[in-house]
This record gives sequence, structure tokens and C-alpha cells, in this order.
Amino acid sequence: MRKHILIVLAILVVLAGGTWFWVSQPDQARLPLEAVMGPRPKITPPRVQTIPTIKVADVVGWQNGATPVPATGLKVAVFAKGLDHPRWIYQLPNGDILVSETNSPPRKGGFSITGVVMKALMSKAGAGVPSANRITLLRDSDGDGVAETRSVLIGGLNSPLGMVLVGDQLYIANTDALVRVPYATGQTKITAKPETVVRYPGGGNHWARNVIASADGKTLYVAVGSASNIAENGLDVEVNRANILEVDPAAKTFRVFAAGLRNPQGLAFEPQTDRLWTTVNERDMLGSDLAPDYMTAVNLGDFFGWPNSYWGGYVDKRVQPERPDLLEYSKRPDYALGPHTASLGLSFAKGATLGGQFTNGAFIGQHGSWNRTPVSGYKVIYVPFAADGFPVKGTKPIDVLSGFLDKNGDAQGRPVGVALDRTGSLLVADDVGNVIWRVSGTR
Repeated sequence: MRKHILIVLAILVVLAGGTWFWVSQPDQARLPLEAVMGPRPKITPPRVQTIPTIKVADVVGWQNGATPVPATGLKVAVFAKGLDHPRWIYQLPNGDILVSETNSPPRKGGFSITGVVMKALMSKAGAGVPSANRITLLRDSDGDGVAETRSVLIGGLNSPLGMVLVGDQLYIANTDALVRVPYATGQTKITAKPETVVRYPGGGNHWARNVIASADGKTLYVAVGSASNIAENGLDVEVNRANILEVDPAAKTFRVFAAGLRNPQGLAFEPQTDRLWTTVNERDMLGSDLAPDYMTAVNLGDFFGWPNSYWGGYVDKRVQPERPDLLEYSKRPDYALGPHTASLGLSFAKGATLGGQFTNGAFIGQHGSWNRTPVSGYKVIYVPFAADGFPVKGTKPIDVLSGFLDKNGDAQGRPVGVALDRTGSLLVADDVGNVIWRVSGTR
């Protein structure tokens, strides 16, 4: 116990800016970030950590009119500001934009090293605020690229994230249940009590749940992250977690659609093939070069290895007992997004009007790392796709929106969800800057 307390104290000293020698020498990346991106990332031997490398950008916010930096040929402006930790974005058929203002639910249980460290990390990264637990509607009636109307569509939720409209029902993915409420086009406030469709495990280290609907609306897919890093608290607490659930909303039942996904977040259908894709945050404490977060196509019955292995067959020897028998069933992801980038938001470019190269591919919001030196993520990237519905061979991601870190390495904002608006411009939820950014073409 004394050793555990010393570890916690040392970590907190580092988080506070201290310089204890034995913890202030974090694992340094030995590869450029780009080497651990793409369909064939460099997978080096793990450097297992007992005391985690901690490098989190201090939050300073957007000062003196500062904004993110768009790619050449694009421009960025504020679509809406003064929000409360906006994380996810959804466009309604009439062009109204829904934003989940949300954060982690209160963490339950007694003292734990993980709990202490996670609480300190969230506070340092600007995520220590209580959850607003609401969905806000933003309307740009005059089409000038700025939302002039704002209203709370529905409140009293439980750490909601993903939203999807099917017919006249709005489905909302709370941390512990998929719920629905009736919705009419143009409505700005919902007073109906949410109806529970299915319940699933909530909270934990990965609390945020996303939802998407099939084209016919008869099936919903819900992304549910793990409760831990590598199931260190046992698999009993991971039942129906680290997977994508397939929900029958009429019968109010679900089954596991795909498994072994440590923390799936973004969900989107690739428009050329209609395949379901997801973004996934991989495991921590294997060093600054491992393991790569990724995006991948997902099919019924797929298994991606968590917690026993990563990237299609590299065994994580920290997980005991080892399960070599599972390796032959472990699918390799399609595209690595770099280690510890916290790749969350996912939106395909169909309908985008950014022009140039941004016509067939995927936009990804990278929230930013805590377990890597130097930091990674903290930007929005774009992965070009080919006609076969997969990333262009040999391509690396393109920065769409950067500058979330200032010249001192402090966080002015952190991107999360991404979605297109009715004009084909890209909206980006910034949960630290409390802004929705709008990226558009210059023509």
C-alpha cells in the first residue's frame, strides 16, 4: 500500500508541474508519429510502464481572438461559442445542429490509484467539470455560417453522447442506456420523458457511448468502451463492453455485433460500400510508440483482440492468463491513426464542399494524448479513400485543423466530434474551448 501511495503522490507531483527525478524521465517516442500511422504502421517491442508516462497539455483556452489553423484552401470560424463541454454533433434533416453538452458521470467506488490519477488527468486536461447532461439545438436560419438561435432541446440526461433520428424518434446514447423521445421537424424543446430502449454498462474509464442507425432504421449500432485499460479489474466488469452492440429498437433487444474493441467511439457508414466504420482508442502504458489508435471497417462477428492482443496479433503479456488460442480470430484493423491520439470523431466526406482533396475520405477528430511524450493528436485529420471504400494505399493523414496547441504546447482547445452541416462545411466540437468550429472552403 505504501508503494501505491508513493506512486500516486509522484504522479500528482508531475501533474502539478513538479520534477521528481524518478518519474520526470517519461518514456520518449523513438519513432515519428507518421511511422505509426496508415495501413502498415511500425509496431515496435513494447516498453511496459509501471508508472505511466504522463504528458498532458495544460488548458489555457482561446485567447485574444485566436482560432485553430485550417489547411491551405480552407478557412475556419466560430459556429457557436459559450457551450458547456460540447462533445458530439448531429445534423437533423432540416439543417438544425444538435450538440451533446456532456462529460463523465461521477466516478463511483472508493480509493484507487486509477481513480486518483484519472481524476487528476481530467482536471488538468480541462475535463474535470460536471456534465451538463443535455442536448442543445443550434440553428443557422440565415445561412451565414453562425448559429443565431440556441435552445436546450432536452435536459436531465445521463452523460449523453451520440444521437440519431429515425422517423419521428430521436435516439440518445446515455452512458448506461439507449433512450428515445418523440421529435417533430423544427421542434426546439422536448418535454417527453425518455423511453429506455436497452440498458448496457455505464461509466468506467470509457463512459461515452455513440449510436448510428442502418439505412432502413431497423437496426441501431451502439459503441460501448471498456471499463479499464486491459481488463485489469477482471473480465466480469467488462461484460457487454469493449464492443459494438447491434440493437433491435422494435424488440428492445441487442446482441454483440463486434468485439475486442477497447474504446470504439466514432461510427459512420462509408458511402461507397455502406460498410460500418469505427474509430478506436487502443491501450496505454506500452510506451510512447504503442499501441496505435485506429479506424476500421467492422462486420458482424469481428474480433479485434482486446484485451489479450493489439493490431491483429501482437500479444499483450500483461494480460494473464495469455490466450494464444484467440490470435487466429483477431482481425487486423484497416488503418492506424497514431499512438495515444485519442481519435474520437468520425465523419465521411460525402456532401462536403471543402473542395480539392477533401471529397472522398474520412474526417477524424483527435482529442489528444496523455500517455505519450511528445504529445500526439490535438487536431482534426483527413484520410483519403479510394474507390474500393478503403483508405488510399500508401497515404498518410492530412491535417485539416491544427493549432489547438499554442507555441508553448498548451491546449487552447481539444477537438472531439465532427460532422458536416447542410452546406457541406465541417463542424468540429471543441470540448475545452467550448466552441463549435466551422471549416469551409475559401471559394
